[in-house]
Amino acid sequence: MSQRRQLSLNFFVYPGGHHEAAWRYKGTDISRLNDIAYYQDLAKRAEAATIDSLFFADGPVLADNIRYAARYRVEPITWLAAIGAVTSHIGLIATASTTYNEPYNLARLFASLDHLSGGRAGWNIVTTSQAAASQNFGLAEHPVHAERYERSREFVEVVTKLWDSWEDEAVVADQASGLFADTARIHPIEHVGKHFRVKGALNAPRTPQGRPVYVQAGSSEDGRSFAAHYAEAIFTAHQTLGSAQAFYADIKARASALGRRPEHIKVLPGLSPFIGSTEAEAKALEDEFNELIQPEYSLHQLLRMTGIDLSGYDLDGPFPRHLLDIDGTIGAASRFQLIVGILDRENPTIRQLINRLAGGRGHFVLAGTPERIADEIQQWFENGAADGFNIMPPWLTGGFDAFADEVVPLLRRRSLFRTEYRGRTLRDHYGLPRPDSRFAGDHLRASA
Repeated sequence: MSQRRQLSLNFFVYPGGHHEAAWRYKGTDISRLNDIAYYQDLAKRAEAATIDSLFFADGPVLADNIRYAARYRVEPITWLAAIGAVTSHIGLIATASTTYNEPYNLARLFASLDHLSGGRAGWNIVTTSQAAASQNFGLAEHPVHAERYERSREFVEVVTKLWDSWEDEAVVADQASGLFADTARIHPIEHVGKHFRVKGALNAPRTPQGRPVYVQAGSSEDGRSFAAHYAEAIFTAHQTLGSAQAFYADIKARASALGRRPEHIKVLPGLSPFIGSTEAEAKALEDEFNELIQPEYSLHQLLRMTGIDLSGYDLDGPFPRHLLDIDGTIGAASRFQLIVGILDRENPTIRQLINRLAGGRGHFVLAGTPERIADEIQQWFENGAADGFNIMPPWLTGGFDAFADEVVPLLRRRSLFRTEYRGRTLRDHYGLPRPDSRFAGDHLRASA
């Protein structure tokens, strides 16, 4: 009998929590935001709950609204290496840009994390949307969307070749004969492309997972095409079951058309839960956070997503729909379309809209009892909308503790989530195969 399909649950770690005012909340310990022991403790707590992975976002530029929120970044691979040293099972997913890195260095970093952790590394592949990043890397201008994805595809191809450049049997380590490595199984990749020239091979053996897990978070047309080709897990944002179902079906169909097995791509929408013993208590908790919102910050976030500066408008007045550039560059972005969907369904005031976005920057925010949260997760999981969720606690540590203590046991009782890990690697947790090296067998063909 085949094993029942199981949820995947990731823990998206954000300084202080995901609500934009989390750092101001009385339950947030802001004194520990740079304390690695704090994050190590969070990771141990998540591992005790058998969560699939920790996920750290990143970006190579200082947020220009840092005045109002704890939105700075520490380099995530370094951070996760320290976390990996005190955990044994939980996956470790770091974000790294294909626009502002070089393939050889990044291949080494993630290979090292995979070796250090015994096969728990994942790479969240991004192209970097912040135009200001170009000024930190000596570029005259930020590459346009299509160019960034073109470079990203070649970047991933190069990194994949580098991770494959050592076959699994390349390390012989025969002390008696003195043979350490079979060099016939170590392959220069000899990559020459539009953006990169990389000879290889990588200067480290193949990793426990063969390759770290490929994760992706773009939902634009370019992003979906990229995900269908490369992603093994997709972090995505949806406000409704119908929207999530449409995205899920589209991604699985694209992957299938490319000859991939759809079950080898995990679609994981973001979910930010406010949990209370009653619906009223949960809603009151969400309201408490929204009362801490600083409009200057919220309006800047809205400007980034819509291209409209609403700083001179009455917050309790209607959203000026006539200013939306539906057909322009911003109008094509997935987060822009998500906001248009909210406007179409709910017709909110500006204040109501910024409150809706404050909890998760467009991800699904749900206030309710543990049973309500578990019901929603189950509905999406069993109705073609998700393979699991990227859990985004509104604040830390209390927001995650409530989910681990009150929602996870319900999911286990419904046989939707594991009670113990069944493997050691992130690929094990996701039910993904360990890929063969593309060079496997080349030494035999060369000697034939």
